[in-house]
Amino acid sequence: MLAKSGLQPKKSLGQHFLDDPRAIEEIISRGSLDAADVVVEIGPGLGALIIPLLSRINFLVAIEKDPLLIKLLEERLPPQDREKITCISGDALELDFKQIFETFGAKVRIFGNLPYNISTPFLEHLIANRPYIRDAILMFQYEVARRLTASPNSREYGALSIALQYYAHIVPLIKIGKESFYPRPKVDSMVLEFDLERPHPHRAENEERFLSIVRAAFRFRRKTLLNSLERAMAPLTREIIAGALEKSSIDPNRRAETLSIDEYIRLSSSLSLDTTSA
Repeated sequence: MLAKSGLQPKKSLGQHFLDDPRAIEEIISRGSLDAADVVVEIGPGLGALIIPLLSRINFLVAIEKDPLLIKLLEERLPPQDREKITCISGDALELDFKQIFETFGAKVRIFGNLPYNISTPFLEHLIANRPYIRDAILMFQYEVARRLTASPNSREYGALSIALQYYAHIVPLIKIGKESFYPRPKVDSMVLEFDLERPHPHRAENEERFLSIVRAAFRFRRKTLLNSLERAMAPLTREIIAGALEKSSIDPNRRAETLSIDEYIRLSSSLSLDTTSA
């Protein structure tokens, strides 16, 4: 199809097209879609996922940064499915999920294969728009997926792991080999499910404070927790931070990657709002 259209995959957009019918079917089946679901697909490409999706649902919004691919996709759509889809030429990082939610009157379900260069900013966009999103089934480079699902005491565990796992229940669904894509990438991929209606069971008193402490702890992750927080959260004094750690029953000599989400929640409660905003 690309050859006939005179198109080439664009490296600048991270274009790697999924071309494995078994993987596509498994991704869709794991979504357990209902006909009334409102689906958003990020980067539909040549329609490998979107065309079988349209046979199961009534409403789909597709956002694609490459306008030439949108034209090619629209030409491929079966006539009976063209009224089901709204194609948007634009950046997924600017997609207005609130508007989609208000238009269709239902929370959005997201599918997509995220290029490496937008993985983190798109996940931040996802969290910011969580009131309008039910869940997301997203494909990442395998190493990125390992970071998002990492547990404490692992090298991959970091601030992004904690933030995502705080706001969503994350489940690895399927690993997809690089041979399933055209052109073939250098690494394998992993599909993850983010259930935003099943966040971490314990909530922070102040989520902004909780996240700022997590980011500060990992800013100097090779240092002890006390030293990292002292450097990253100036002008808080060492004494204030040490007192909060003691109140939270956290050893100040531990490192950021050893703390669980619940321990960070406890720590954020021990550091008062007045001191963190000083």
